[in-house]
Amino acid sequence: MLRILPWKFFVRHAARRYGVLDPATLLARVRRFAQPSEVQEPIELLRAGIIFHARGLVNAKAIQHNLDWVWPFWVERQFNPTDPSFVPRAFSFSHINLTHRNWTAVGLPDIPVFPIVDPRGLVTPLHDGWSLDFWIITDSGTRLLPSKLGDDQVVQQLIMGSSLKVETVCHHHALRMKLTTEMVPNPGALPELQTTVKAKANEAGWLVVAVRPYNPEGVQFIDHITMDSGGEAFQVNEKTSVRMDQQAEAHRTAHYAEGDVYLDLHATREQTDIKCAVGMATAAALFRLEPDNIRTLTVRVGLDEAFKQLEPTTNAGRSRTWPEAVSETAALRIPDQKISYLYDAAVRTLLLLSTKDLVPGPYTYRRFWFRDACLMLHPLMAIGLIDRAERVIHDFPNRQTRGGYFLSQEGEWDSNGQVLWIAARFEAMTGRQLRPALDAALEKAVGWLARKRLGKKNSRPGTAGLLPAGFSAEHLGPNDFYYWDDYWAAGGLQEMALRWHLRGKPAAAQRAAELAAEFLQSIEASLATIPESRRKGAIPAAPSRRLDSGAIGSMVADYPLQLFAPAEQRMLNTADFLMRHSFHRGGFFQEMIHSGINAYLTLDLAQTYLRAGDPRFADLIRSTAELASPTGQWPEAIHPNTLGGCMGDGQHGWAAGEWIMMIRNCFVREESHPPELVVGAGLLAEWLVPGCELSFGPTSTSWGTVTVRLLDRQLTIEAHWREYPPPMRIALPGHLPISEAVAGRTYPLSPTA
Repeated sequence: MLRILPWKFFVRHAARRYGVLDPATLLARVRRFAQPSEVQEPIELLRAGIIFHARGLVNAKAIQHNLDWVWPFWVERQFNPTDPSFVPRAFSFSHINLTHRNWTAVGLPDIPVFPIVDPRGLVTPLHDGWSLDFWIITDSGTRLLPSKLGDDQVVQQLIMGSSLKVETVCHHHALRMKLTTEMVPNPGALPELQTTVKAKANEAGWLVVAVRPYNPEGVQFIDHITMDSGGEAFQVNEKTSVRMDQQAEAHRTAHYAEGDVYLDLHATREQTDIKCAVGMATAAALFRLEPDNIRTLTVRVGLDEAFKQLEPTTNAGRSRTWPEAVSETAALRIPDQKISYLYDAAVRTLLLLSTKDLVPGPYTYRRFWFRDACLMLHPLMAIGLIDRAERVIHDFPNRQTRGGYFLSQEGEWDSNGQVLWIAARFEAMTGRQLRPALDAALEKAVGWLARKRLGKKNSRPGTAGLLPAGFSAEHLGPNDFYYWDDYWAAGGLQEMALRWHLRGKPAAAQRAAELAAEFLQSIEASLATIPESRRKGAIPAAPSRRLDSGAIGSMVADYPLQLFAPAEQRMLNTADFLMRHSFHRGGFFQEMIHSGINAYLTLDLAQTYLRAGDPRFADLIRSTAELASPTGQWPEAIHPNTLGGCMGDGQHGWAAGEWIMMIRNCFVREESHPPELVVGAGLLAEWLVPGCELSFGPTSTSWGTVTVRLLDRQLTIEAHWREYPPPMRIALPGHLPISEAVAGRTYPLSPTA
């Protein structure tokens, strides 16, 4: 009955009556910019966008006419007309963080709870929750408010030792404060979030612990705050306890009509309980500072609400220590402290984000995507976290439809190829056989790919044999017939065909190999339909597209899939085009949707140049390192002017994973054309310091684990092969190559003339 009602007529009539655009007509026009697709807008992304902009609408109501409040760092910058981050608000219906999407998670390596800290030390204990801020207010009115400080007044770093800590040091005039935030075990109870504050002022004043109704995305409601009778704890929203190890000398609270509690800190009236119908309650505990004396305060937040959301099977309160967890991973040793720091931070990011489901971020992207998962699983295995990778991979069948589609969101057709590829890499890199349930799911996935391809009839020119038009998997533009999807299908099928062949499953191997060949033939036939004047010897994103930044998707054929031999001309032509037309500040600038510099795609291009023996890979590594945050993180996309995050999560797991693979491949790279290990091909010239040892490993490869050591041009390869040794070639830049290298020997390296 509902389907036969003339809904478009009713909508059009209502639109005309109220003098607004007809949404049906408008939507039809918008869709003409994309190729026809069975899924126009993925529900998952629409749902995420609605939630995101709903927050933005609240921000629009709360922030712009309350600029006398103390707001998070991104607001203080983005709403400041003198700052490069300033964003005009005239026609923006929602106010969202577009300029400083940066934060760093702290946690324990086996617990899927990720409190975050922003670039000015603002602490958000619970996912998408309220925050704690810390200030110094002197009696004469001088104020240290971290979110309002300039970059030269704040130093932040990630401390990686016995625990994982974010340390933020702030100074303003003679005021100084150090904040150290970490998750700490709590014997006999659940872990807690702890911030240690050290504050000092040259005159009498107050250290302030402030409860804030916002986080790095914007407003998050607080309806009720209570200070306990002893003055040592807040209860926020009647659920979460904020405990201090000392009794506060004074307390202040405020509801929305009164403004921010910050505006009346010098009031003499004691306030210990506040309710706010708007949801903008604020509170402060004040601790007296004596001139030139350091006051140390420890604040602990209970994480019970976060643990309640975990499945009962989760090992909620128990975790290994960080040294125990990291001891299982490949170690990097080089004289470049920054590169080492970024590697160590990336390893910890992957450990954090793989505690349960493998998620690409601790906050905005704390949900599962096959694409990110597969590309993060590869470095997980490379650094030796095999059991973690196995747990994630063998859960994949639970996410597959009856028809064989590995579904994390509709309308993105790359996932089946990616799952086939990473499952094959798992077998190759670990020597472990896939479980029967996963093997059966992979065979179903092959059938889905065969059925999903477009036939010759009713296909648009250049699309026969390709996967249907889909929503942009790597944000390549509107719905189109992306080669990204097809290359993933071909690469996954090829890899899995080899594994099935080696395991004695000839029928499955032949079916996958033949389908892979058909995909590659269809891609080549499609490319042949593109006029050379438009293709220019490169590979665009899709058959109907001109060369643009979306062509980065086609580069997947080179890295990581290695469908072509190194230095394949079309791959190099595409990379060179992107270097000329889509780079900013030394990094790949994705114009579509991301509209920012993308660290992991920059590293993907570096991998192509590394394979080709092109020295430009080194500058891409260096520029990516320069784009990292002070805590060693990369947001999904980086603002070209502020260098803060402008898209996605502020701590992006895929970026961390690509950094690990880049460093690993600099020392030891697996090559498929021909199959061999290439050793030392990416070692940077500045690392070759006399008397300093370079080493990496043990890293998992398709033949076994390998460690590479280099000291004063003496290179040693240590290995544990599972069956037989692979061909190995030493190819240190600026040195004569050595073929037919073997493990267990030390090779003197000779510089080229």
